[in-house]
Amino acid sequence: MITLAVDCMGGDHGTSVTIPACLKFLNNHPDAHLICVGLKDSIQHFSHPRVTLVESPEVVEMDDAVEIALRRKKKSSMRISIEQVKAGHAQAAVSAGNTGALMAIARYVLKTIDGIERPAIAGQMPNVKGGGTTMLDLGANVDCTPEHLIQFAVMGSALVSVLHGIEEPTVGLLNIGEEAIKGSEVIKRTSELMQTVANSGGLNFYGNVEGNDIFKGTTDIVVCDGFVGNVALKASEGLAAMVTQMLKEGFSSNIFTKISGIIALPALSSFKKRVDHRRHNGAALLGLQGLVFKSHGSADVLAFENALNRAYDAVLNHLLDKVRVRISQAAPFLAASQIGKDLGNSTLDE
Repeated sequence: MITLAVDCMGGDHGTSVTIPACLKFLNNHPDAHLICVGLKDSIQHFSHPRVTLVESPEVVEMDDAVEIALRRKKKSSMRISIEQVKAGHAQAAVSAGNTGALMAIARYVLKTIDGIERPAIAGQMPNVKGGGTTMLDLGANVDCTPEHLIQFAVMGSALVSVLHGIEEPTVGLLNIGEEAIKGSEVIKRTSELMQTVANSGGLNFYGNVEGNDIFKGTTDIVVCDGFVGNVALKASEGLAAMVTQMLKEGFSSNIFTKISGIIALPALSSFKKRVDHRRHNGAALLGLQGLVFKSHGSADVLAFENALNRAYDAVLNHLLDKVRVRISQAAPFLAASQIGKDLGNSTLDE
């Protein structure tokens, strides 16, 4: 029996989305059990033989500061859900709540895996191949060192291997060009270190990739810092919203646009399905001593169910163990790169 803890209060819609999604998920997974956490009045009417209800007196709001969520709301549905993982009652937690708060609470409660300095948010971006390109970091870390980016690459490789069955997924480093001479000093150094890890067999490094490669599906994984990743994510979501709006309006301004709309409708509908973020919902918070998945705050029932599906698959395929193994394999190279950096800084200080 796989048990997931669900923050039923998180997101823009709360229980009006999370509870129906939980019910659909349970119907499709007879070997799953859910611990549903929320305000008593909001969850008490949800009944299912494979559901345990846990009451929480507080809720982390979408606009709550991290400090409030972490220090003042110690009995929130978000925190109690993560504590279920810490206590061993659940194997993963899922929330659509405040991203910053979720990362902070998860890191505080679960701690990081040995060898990981910073957890990262890994999610999928739709690509033209009909699947998704796994990208990290999507917003947890704005400033990253080469060592952080390599850790992201190693963790992302474990994630794709587990959830998509690709034994040695390709990793691309996001840059302003494919050439090795381009990019910041951090990116250049990262590329060198990634190649070193790749030569040891610890990473399937493709090389530098550009922004359009994310959507072309050039590599299975794209690694970047959280600032760039979050911008790319929001741009992708904006494109999907634009196509949806165009389909709703139906090109209705005049007869010519109506005719054009009718002709373009099949292609646009197909494109909308490909870029539909609901199909790829559920970002993993990688690097923690426990599994936590983040759903879009605006998720509907279908999207939140997919987040539950991703958490279930991660548990079923032992994602946490595989991340630990890959990190331990890459540890000697990460340590060597850190020593080199420290020696360089010491020389500069002198």
